[in-house]
Amino acid sequence: MKSTRYGSIDRHVEALVPAITAEVEKLRSSLITMLQDLVRIPSLTGNEEAVQDRIEDFMRGLGLEIDRWEPDAAELAPYAEHVGTFTSLVGRPNVVGTWLGAGGGRSLILNAHIDTVETGDAALWSHDPFSAEIDGDRLYGRGSCDMKAGLVAHLIAVKALQAAGIRLRGDVKIESVISEEDGGAGALATILRGHRADAAIITEPTRLAVIPAQGGSLVFRLRIQGRSAHACVRDEGVSAIEKYYLVHQAMVEYERKRNAEIDHPLYAGIANKIPISIGTMSAGAWPSSVPEFAVVEGRAGLVPGEDLDAFKAQFATMIAEAAANDSWLAEHPPVLEWFSGQFAPAEVPVDAPIVSLLRDAHQITTGIPPAIDAATYGADMRHFVLFGDMPCVMYGPGDVRLAHYTDEFVPVSEVLTVAATLAVTIAAWCELA
Repeated sequence: MKSTRYGSIDRHVEALVPAITAEVEKLRSSLITMLQDLVRIPSLTGNEEAVQDRIEDFMRGLGLEIDRWEPDAAELAPYAEHVGTFTSLVGRPNVVGTWLGAGGGRSLILNAHIDTVETGDAALWSHDPFSAEIDGDRLYGRGSCDMKAGLVAHLIAVKALQAAGIRLRGDVKIESVISEEDGGAGALATILRGHRADAAIITEPTRLAVIPAQGGSLVFRLRIQGRSAHACVRDEGVSAIEKYYLVHQAMVEYERKRNAEIDHPLYAGIANKIPISIGTMSAGAWPSSVPEFAVVEGRAGLVPGEDLDAFKAQFATMIAEAAANDSWLAEHPPVLEWFSGQFAPAEVPVDAPIVSLLRDAHQITTGIPPAIDAATYGADMRHFVLFGDMPCVMYGPGDVRLAHYTDEFVPVSEVLTVAATLAVTIAAWCELA
């Protein structure tokens, strides 16, 4: 018999919600301590081993069955277009902890990446990036929002269920994976190793919104040729910087047109659905010379439903047409390269069982229905959907706008909310033993 108010949550689970949320609240201090421990261990992409040691300790403390391994670069090589290329992943372990069920229930993966980006200039932070200081409801530090808080929410959710004396029929897998920031090799490696389930939840920072659609992104490089000359006779040279500006204007217009044409319903409220952003630029070799080269690297966004190869062809055509309108670039066309891991877009139906259940779990826990949004960024969700053939949804604490940013922080209250919502979701999805 199902509840009439929360159609995807069994009435027996609904009756346990007060006990589950009470146990999560009792674990507030443990949650804060756990998150501070993880934030204080730097885990820049490529340097994840030390923090994984700590996470394994946490998982063993929950009695989880541990699978720890270093992904095989050779096994990932056929997927280089999607996750990048690696000579070795030695010293970069994935850690998966499984809470074994009694049998007969649905299984669930709770996934989070443990790698972070650089801190940037630490002097610009108001709190040391690795201090994990708390100011009011905010816990500061690199990786606090993106996404160590999400991993802690997984661990606290399971701990709360255990403290409430709840046993499940289905298995729960908590995955702490490496290398998401540069393509998602860690998440893909879990799938290739056989870690699969009936659904997956990734706790990326979504501001407590349920996100069943993630955008894609491709990283590109443009090489622009100019002609060098002494700065005192600038007009005898051709500035590669100035020629790039012509191409840049074409990209801005291309972005505007694409935004106007995209009609995906979950992206309707997002002004820039498919951002094209230039991240790095280098040009010239001497201050008093006209630059004879320019190299720019950037990122172009996609929405679910768009094909990577078709987009690449369209993007290349746009660059070629821009060059054809300039006499110099027509004879010296820009060279376009695609590099690094490709983040394909992905989505699941908004009425998929795991999405509906997660929505109901949030509402029964908080009293408020969650927002249903889409993400403009790429994430590991795509690997579960495209390569694992598993329904996957994102839901987590914190704001992605603070990820990769000075003074990154996560609200502790949101981490608790996510932990409670996940605990209810786990109990309902995996079924009570």
